[in-house]
Amino acid sequence: MYTIRRKRIYEAAEADDGYRILVDRLWPRGIKKENAHLDRWAKEITPSKEIRQLYHRGEMDFDSFGLAYLEELERNPAAQKFAADCRSQLETSNITFVYGAKNQQENHVIVLLKWLNDVLKQTNTSIDKT
Repeated sequence: MYTIRRKRIYEAAEADDGYRILVDRLWPRGIKKENAHLDRWAKEITPSKEIRQLYHRGEMDFDSFGLAYLEELERNPAAQKFAADCRSQLETSNITFVYGAKNQQENHVIVLLKWLNDVLKQTNTSIDKT
């Protein structure tokens, strides 16, 4: 079984990363597109500008941000397609969600992985998050 991993874009790409997806709405600073080694940029499933800015300004704690982002994912038709694409990709390779956030314990990728795991469990597919 292949897995979904997460990695900061500033870390070197590795062969076992598999299919690399940038899951940030904004392009990471200081990274040239040709050096990012990405297979996809999934802007359509990232948090909205509104909740992202509230969280980054400290006007929303991480738990509230996570709940707001989960609600956005549930209402976003592109998120369901993204989940289906991930399910298909996991049949042949690992997936690495690439992001730019400095905080590796509290960021939108953690929320995205939780949501995706819940969606994939409904279809008897699970992910091994690292």
